[in-house]
Amino acid sequence: MNEQIFDFLKELRLNNNRTWFQENKTRFDALRQYFLSEVQELIDRIALFDPQIAGTEAKSCLFRIYRDIRFSPNKLPYKQHFAAYIAIGGKNSEYGGYYLHMEPGNSLLSGGIWCPPPALLKMLRKDIYDNMEEFVEILEEPKFKAVYPSLDGEVLKRMPVGFPEDAAHGDILRHKDFCVYCSKPDEFFLQKDWMEQAVEDFRLLQPFNRFLNYTVDEYLGKV
Repeated sequence: MNEQIFDFLKELRLNNNRTWFQENKTRFDALRQYFLSEVQELIDRIALFDPQIAGTEAKSCLFRIYRDIRFSPNKLPYKQHFAAYIAIGGKNSEYGGYYLHMEPGNSLLSGGIWCPPPALLKMLRKDIYDNMEEFVEILEEPKFKAVYPSLDGEVLKRMPVGFPEDAAHGDILRHKDFCVYCSKPDEFFLQKDWMEQAVEDFRLLQPFNRFLNYTVDEYLGKV
């Protein structure tokens, strides 16, 4: 049914309005239910190598297709992708996790922490700075780097306050997000073994997430 998801999203891109969506609501509901079951299977498989994910329910990880347009200049009412963030506590978690994004021509797998609150960002930078060798080793591990070549997200122009201007790997410390991603062609999700391949790509993220989540535990007072 992944092909049907892409077909639906392509049509939605051309008809992003409430009338069309209501006419196709039954179709959307069936596709969302299928996507929900696929995400649950992903969770169960990821839990085999990341036990912290065990027990997570897919419904807590799925993002709504409805856009919040109250303060946005973009008034299109619907998102044009299906997505889920698999992490402790679901999609709104501050923990690093595993992100699945299906969108025609713009699909991806991702992981890590996106847009942490300022206090957590400060702690993440401090722990990375204090354990830079370990963090770089994770990023430069050949299999990891082949799939996730570099950190993604917004980067400061100057070194953040509290760190020396000549700090080793200052480019890492200037990041405001600590996440990585790999783009996937639509055809990736049309293969019979796409989930097995996705799980293997997600498996590579486990040391990266584990490093970041130790800091999140400290931030949340769990260490």
